[in-house]
Amino acid sequence: MNDRPRLAMLGGGPGSFIGGIHHLGARIAGIDLVAGVFSSDPEKSARAAHDYGVASDRCYADTRAMFAAEAAREDGITMVAIATPNNLHLPAALMAIEAGVHIFSDKPATATLAQALNLRDALARGRSAYGLSFTYSAYPMVREARARIAAGQIGTVRKVLVNYAQGVMAGPSAGWRTDPGMSGAGGCIADLGTHAFHLAEFVTGQEVAELLADLGSHEGRALDDDDAVLLRFAGGARGMIHASQIAFGQRNAISFQVYGDRGALHWDFAAADQLRLVRGGEVILLGPTSADLLVRVPGMRGIGDGLIAPFATLYREFVAVCGGGKQCSLPGIAEGVRSMAFVERAVESSAQGGRWLAIH
Repeated sequence: MNDRPRLAMLGGGPGSFIGGIHHLGARIAGIDLVAGVFSSDPEKSARAAHDYGVASDRCYADTRAMFAAEAAREDGITMVAIATPNNLHLPAALMAIEAGVHIFSDKPATATLAQALNLRDALARGRSAYGLSFTYSAYPMVREARARIAAGQIGTVRKVLVNYAQGVMAGPSAGWRTDPGMSGAGGCIADLGTHAFHLAEFVTGQEVAELLADLGSHEGRALDDDDAVLLRFAGGARGMIHASQIAFGQRNAISFQVYGDRGALHWDFAAADQLRLVRGGEVILLGPTSADLLVRVPGMRGIGDGLIAPFATLYREFVAVCGGGKQCSLPGIAEGVRSMAFVERAVESSAQGGRWLAIH
């Protein structure tokens, strides 16, 4: 029997952008997609199974039936990817833990902080490994920024700015992300803001202690679609997150700037294979092939390699964690709980007219 890891996917059916990214990232990492419940619509689920190359008898009607049937197979699944709306993350993960299956989940970890804490406790009792798709932290130049900040190359961190803008809701639009029953307490703050928050903590190596949020909504939406959040870090730095889904013309504009007392670092998804280091009066462009090679070419530009490569990186690290390796750079349930605490405190702060609140 093939000893490669065997993956099931929940969600990711026709029309899903992220399903294909999971599939390709996992395949590059040496993982076979062999089963799934790709949609609540049986016809759509069957069509997705065909497109993914999954046998028809391993395309299941519901999640519980999938875990039961796969547990009875000698070649049953060893891991599951959760690519469903947020409200389905916790029940799917709990079923996976009960079945002893490892879990790789889309972010946010759950729909609410209480659910994230529930999941953390369930994982502690079980034997399932857990990974979370904070994808941008897997880019080599993002990890290079983290390493250089840890090495003191820009001195003491003073200011952290993270921007994430999309135009997907610039006009009238709907979907599960605008539905509190499916998304949870946050809209844009959960969808884009959690990515920005994770980057802020991941790159600096510091935790956010307090925040003040202003969350806006348009087109009569029940959830936010345009957000600004001020941050105070435990290490003394200040910061700001801008996350918006009403930014006309923006497809996936995510970037960060970190300013220290001796330099700065700049990264932009549009040129994901470059990192700009500023020290004194010198601007240094770092590339991915040799991070130690300092390329001093003003105005040099590059092209990011999309989301497949970082997904493959996270899946490779996930396989290592499933095999008993250390979590290392792979985001896990600790980051899941932190991000949900960020969402709930931001919603609460904004509802109170913009008030500083602690993140516990």
